[in-house]
Amino acid sequence: MMEFRYRATDCHGKRQQGQLSADSAREARQRLREQQLLPQSLEPVTARATREHALKHRDFVLMMRQLATLTSASLPLAQSLQALENQCDKPRQKALLHTLRQQVLEGSSLAEAVARWPKTFTPLYRAMIAAGEASGRLDRVLEQLADYSEKAQQLKSKLLQAMIYPLLLTVVALIVVGILLTAVVPEVVSQFTHMRQQLPATTRLLMQLSAAAQQYGALLIVLVAASLTLFRLALRRPDLRLRWHQRQLRLPVFGRIVLNLNLARYARTLSILTHSAVPLLESMAISAAVLSNDFIRQQLQQAADRVREGATLTQALDETRLLTPMMRHMIASGEQSGELDAMLKRTADIQDQAFMSQMTLAVSLFEPLLIVVMAAVVLFIILAILQPILQLNSLTG
Repeated sequence: MMEFRYRATDCHGKRQQGQLSADSAREARQRLREQQLLPQSLEPVTARATREHALKHRDFVLMMRQLATLTSASLPLAQSLQALENQCDKPRQKALLHTLRQQVLEGSSLAEAVARWPKTFTPLYRAMIAAGEASGRLDRVLEQLADYSEKAQQLKSKLLQAMIYPLLLTVVALIVVGILLTAVVPEVVSQFTHMRQQLPATTRLLMQLSAAAQQYGALLIVLVAASLTLFRLALRRPDLRLRWHQRQLRLPVFGRIVLNLNLARYARTLSILTHSAVPLLESMAISAAVLSNDFIRQQLQQAADRVREGATLTQALDETRLLTPMMRHMIASGEQSGELDAMLKRTADIQDQAFMSQMTLAVSLFEPLLIVVMAAVVLFIILAILQPILQLNSLTG
């Protein structure tokens, strides 16, 4: 059976578009006519085009919440997908829902159906859906999936908002200094070249910096861009990336930020998977896979191996030496009380708060530091310009 994308008009002349499954183009046209639709165009959907359907985060969260609501009302899954498809006006999402419904009607589980859409449904999402279907709690799992995705996006947005202003301030500062050295300073200091007495050291240094910026400024920009490009290419090698990520954790302030961000993500992912009744070893493997730091991921994958050998979760994680004392205590309490998922969720909330506090502190320290540096640069330029003028006035006076 093939997938076809169609454009058609109904009996009222209203345009319709979407996808349908059929054994041939002829059968697809026949099905459209049976639905009182007049085909305008019909083309097969290639496997590549299907794979490239990736939903926006907001659309994905809304779709999961709506599907959770419909399934909680005891509506059959295929019928729930059909209802969402009928009300959807976005081609990509409509195509996704149509394909999922067709695969469910053909006998696939929802977990098997979403596995064909890896860009939209990550291994974490697929494992949660499979666990939800197996336990008969698909509606709750879908709601949790939407909450998890929304929480992750909120954290990402907060991080982006925290970084925008410092980055913008840095770029503006570099541009201002560049303009001063290449355009303003040369015009001013050229007036001092006719002076017979020796210029002050600050003025001579400023003139040298200005000349260097004019002569080698473009080359410096190219070298910086090339260095960054080479650095990014080097990080494609797993061994170099692992070493770099390990060194990140040793950096003051930044290392703690990276650690807290990854630990919060790990704890939250592990919490939602264990709550969805996914086996612990599978949960640990998936939770480690979502991390951005390769070194932390490696350590937590080794912790999963220790659990497989018979160690408790607390013992295995404690051997990584990544956990804070509070995090270790809460996970141990969760294991002993049988409420591991709840304690992991609380741990993730605490780590999120620690991450945001450290991020806010770093930004609040960086901004005044950059302003002080800029003030020092401007003060140096002003002194370098004023000193020859004052020296000339003292000689003429």
